[in-house]
Amino acid sequence: MKNLSVSTFIHILFTLAIAILMATFIFFVSWDKDRRKIEEVQHYKLIADAFLSNVQLNPTKEQLEKLYDDFSVKPISAEQAKKDISKNGKTIFGGKSIFGQVRVFEVEDNHYIYIQRLGYNLMLQDDRKGNFNIGIASVIGVVLIALLLLLYLAILKKLHPLKKLHKEIQQFAKGNMDIKITYLYNDEIGRIAKTFDDAIIHIKQLIASKNLFMRNIMHELKTPITKGRIAVESINDEATQGILIRAFERMNELINELAQIERVTARNFEPIIESTTLKEVVANSQHLLMADRGRVSIEISDIVLKTDIKLLSLAIKNLLDNGIKYGSDHHVLLRTVNENKIEIISKGKELQHPLDFYIEPFSQEEKRSSGFGLGLYIVQNIIKKLGCDLGYRYENGENIFEIIGMKGCETKSC
Repeated sequence: MKNLSVSTFIHILFTLAIAILMATFIFFVSWDKDRRKIEEVQHYKLIADAFLSNVQLNPTKEQLEKLYDDFSVKPISAEQAKKDISKNGKTIFGGKSIFGQVRVFEVEDNHYIYIQRLGYNLMLQDDRKGNFNIGIASVIGVVLIALLLLLYLAILKKLHPLKKLHKEIQQFAKGNMDIKITYLYNDEIGRIAKTFDDAIIHIKQLIASKNLFMRNIMHELKTPITKGRIAVESINDEATQGILIRAFERMNELINELAQIERVTARNFEPIIESTTLKEVVANSQHLLMADRGRVSIEISDIVLKTDIKLLSLAIKNLLDNGIKYGSDHHVLLRTVNENKIEIISKGKELQHPLDFYIEPFSQEEKRSSGFGLGLYIVQNIIKKLGCDLGYRYENGENIFEIIGMKGCETKSC
């Protein structure tokens, strides 16, 4: 029941209501039919006893007329009644008493009462009005079903905007930031639509502000870096000059990485897939890492891949960097397990929380207390965009991070 949609629940509810109403009507018809049969038998017995007991007293015409009125019957020709009975009549009651005998016949919608006493015969016709209970019940049932159907259609019409709202929200979830949530009425659904529309506008403003902030930061950083890089050229000490040039180049590369991260986390971003090899990707990662070659051991096969070279290089670089920084011996091993998996291994303490904890953004201080910042968040976003999976396990005192589905990266994208 918890997973039923509102529309399905309403369908079931009204179907049950109509079914219960129809079952109640059928039960009432059956009960009323049985009740009337019992009442008719009792009524005809009473008529028979009354007429048989009065016949022996030789009642006057006025007394007979009063009996006819009291019991709602009228005398008819026995010959005509016999003709009708012989054609399609049936006996529904017969009995005897000390006064004589009586038989009741049913012909279509008419009832004939035949009374006989010592050669005295009397044929009466039941003159009571027909049974209106079934008709009244039928009218009430039809009216109630019609009202239920009208109520059912009215509720569905009232809920129809929810389907439209759901489709518009789906479009927004797929990255359509220009979607406009429409609402016509100020009811609960209209207020939800208006609130969501206001949220979309606020989100668009936040995204625009963030993009502007990132662009301004990167622009402002590039200017002093460029000036510093030019000024370094005037230093005569080649060793010092080399260190400073490398530092400025690293700063410039960090700005480019920020731009890549900004691009990757955008909802409408699509990776640039091209043919390459794992060795080429790892070489790019080592270049970005700018760490001593002795810090990284490479044991990889020359696997052919179709992937976004820059993004995969950045992801591997971040995993290598984490292994060097937080490994107990500041050394990391990169190796291939098979064509679909590579592992980044470093010695150290096991992670205190599941991997999902460390790939969540905006909890930096708590993560850094365990030795991780936003690096794994960036890696996870890149890996997802490339259609791969990030895994982790701890074995024999080593933290092992896995990039799984390397060959699958060529066919998947976010």
